[in-house]
Amino acid sequence: MGLTARIRTRDGWAVSHAVVTVTDMTGTQVLRAEADAEGAVRDTTPLTPGAYTVIVTAVGYAPAASSAIVTASGRAEVGTVTLARQGGTELPPPGPWTVDPAHSSVAAVAQHLGISSVHGRFTEFAGTVEIAPDDVTKSRVEAVIRAASIDTGNGMRDTHLRSADFLDVERYPEITYRSTGVTQAGQDRWTVHGELGLHGVVRPVDLDLAYLGTGADPWGGTRAAFRATTELRREDFAMNYNQVLQAGIAAIGTTLRVELDIQAVQGESLPAA
Repeated sequence: MGLTARIRTRDGWAVSHAVVTVTDMTGTQVLRAEADAEGAVRDTTPLTPGAYTVIVTAVGYAPAASSAIVTASGRAEVGTVTLARQGGTELPPPGPWTVDPAHSSVAAVAQHLGISSVHGRFTEFAGTVEIAPDDVTKSRVEAVIRAASIDTGNGMRDTHLRSADFLDVERYPEITYRSTGVTQAGQDRWTVHGELGLHGVVRPVDLDLAYLGTGADPWGGTRAAFRATTELRREDFAMNYNQVLQAGIAAIGTTLRVELDIQAVQGESLPAA
């Protein structure tokens, strides 16, 4: 019973932390649920059979509305809802912006056994964005991630990732990123040039950044949404551990895809909880 839905952009990205509101035919709200980091909504609240309106909203996107029929089982399967981006060729208004960790995601994907992927995320991080007033290419980004906050959903694996074989969080508790420049790569797309400090090594790393637009939030503030990706080679950061299986297949891939879904709040601090 309850509601299930998948929230995606037109190019297939998950819209994390989208909000789904369900109203009955009188306009009364009967359910409100937030999508998870994968853009999935799974709410077990039972619904009375009948017709409903489903409204999906997310910062940086145009709202989407559709109708849904709840069956006798009390279940509403909305399926995939596609949101159109609201944004322009400009970056957000100039000045300081603060990353909101509660509505952002820092994730990484590694190949496992050559046939599948292991998904992990860092749960503790902070960041700031400074949009330059006259020349957006001089805008700055800084972020700090607590290395020990890695979470892949497997305690034994996470303990190994925190060890000296990989992140070595005792010696290197923080992962840092500081931008050195920004260049435009297309409409709503930018390349952020910067330096990543990981496992005691500092190397230049570029982020492929999509600006998803700005919008008002329920607390009276303004938020900007971004999606950024990059690919890292473990050996570039002195993480050479691997286990080769009998078939000659490496247990863990040599590259790591990093995926960032970021909401930033205008100003130098986050709103009070």
